[in-house]
Amino acid sequence: MIRQTDIIVIGAGLTGLNCAHYLAKKNRDFLVVDRLNHVGGVIGTVSEKGFVYETGPNTGVVSHPEVADLFNDLKDKITHETADEKAKKRYVLKNGKWEALPSGLIGGITTPLFSWKDKFRLLGEPFRAPGVNPEETLAEMVKRRMGKSFLNYAVDPFILGVYAGDPSQLVTKYALPKLYNLEQNYGSFIGGSIRKMREPKDPEASKATKKIFSVKGGLGNFMHALQQSVGDDKFLLGLQDIIVEKNADGYLLKGENGNGEVTEIQAKQIVSTVGAYSLRTLFPFLADEHLRHIENLHYTRVVEVVAGFSRWEGRALDAFGALIPYCEKRNILGIMFMSTLFEGRAPKEGALITIFIGGVRRQELCDLDDKGIRELVEKESKGLLGLNEFNPDLFKIMRHSHAIPQYRADSKDRFEAIEALQNQFPGLILAGNVRNGIGMADRIKQGKTIAESL
Repeated sequence: MIRQTDIIVIGAGLTGLNCAHYLAKKNRDFLVVDRLNHVGGVIGTVSEKGFVYETGPNTGVVSHPEVADLFNDLKDKITHETADEKAKKRYVLKNGKWEALPSGLIGGITTPLFSWKDKFRLLGEPFRAPGVNPEETLAEMVKRRMGKSFLNYAVDPFILGVYAGDPSQLVTKYALPKLYNLEQNYGSFIGGSIRKMREPKDPEASKATKKIFSVKGGLGNFMHALQQSVGDDKFLLGLQDIIVEKNADGYLLKGENGNGEVTEIQAKQIVSTVGAYSLRTLFPFLADEHLRHIENLHYTRVVEVVAGFSRWEGRALDAFGALIPYCEKRNILGIMFMSTLFEGRAPKEGALITIFIGGVRRQELCDLDDKGIRELVEKESKGLLGLNEFNPDLFKIMRHSHAIPQYRADSKDRFEAIEALQNQFPGLILAGNVRNGIGMADRIKQGKTIAESL
């Protein structure tokens, strides 16, 4: 028997859950399906040995008003928390020494991170003409406006922390649209930032506080709260070999449940939140001329390592974390000080850190076995964190084969292909991190936008 519904949402990750949350608020008829037997996708939290750690993304940023709106909706189910004030500080490694990443013009001039030549260039940044190439890479843009040392010791480590990527491959217009628009709309980074600060803020925009967020007990609680708000009856989890057919009544989804039985669902509209690499199998009716432009999206691999110490005896972890520029030639991308950011992540005298390895320019490190990863982390951590011995009470390795999509020059073709397919097949929406950004806030905003469009 074929089950009938108006809308199918494929994927119970953050985008799908948030879309479902707003569909439920409007009492729409829908179902959420996922091949996993739990919600949240890669987002999850584990409590073990007195530590609370994440298995995927560790934090989000309140960069869109929709994030604040969602937490307000869920206030009876979870406790939203923002990072400790120490998180405003970020360390950057230069010549083997940690330096605080400056914020503001004065800090940019006095810091040892940047060359004197580029510091003088910084004074002229507000007066430089905006770029004229919409496909300009982030590296090209930063060198043009601020100089190479700003690229190496400010932007590159930032990009490693967000995209695990390469600024010479990422296109600013797609990867960091707010930065691109700052130059295009205001003429410069510095001048534009000052002008934006002086502009009156409407109450809605003021909700985007730019603060780092999580929830009490970890982001897994966030996912479960969304599931609860939607209702368990709206989910079909653990559905394998999912495939969608186009027919006269809309879309027919087929999948196999845990008992080996075929489940069939007919819907007028269907929302996909899966990665680009899954679309061909999921939607065999999509034409290759468009689909190949979406499949060109490159996902970098990342190894995430969690280390917990019941008693911390290293350097003070008095920041968000530490970023390591590629030019420093180290074997890790950066370290997050999770027990500094949020309470309850480690024993009182202890510490919880998350270390990232791999990324676009060091993919070979992702091929190391667990022993190799442990040896690498021990060698890097002892020197960088001032540890005489590396004996964590908790040590977990998580490998992400499709960790972060890279918004490169092929993004324009991808976005156009998505639009063409959605126009060709009314009722089909291709969403997720194939478009509209990669951050948690981007996923929340996209989910709500899609629900409203439905």
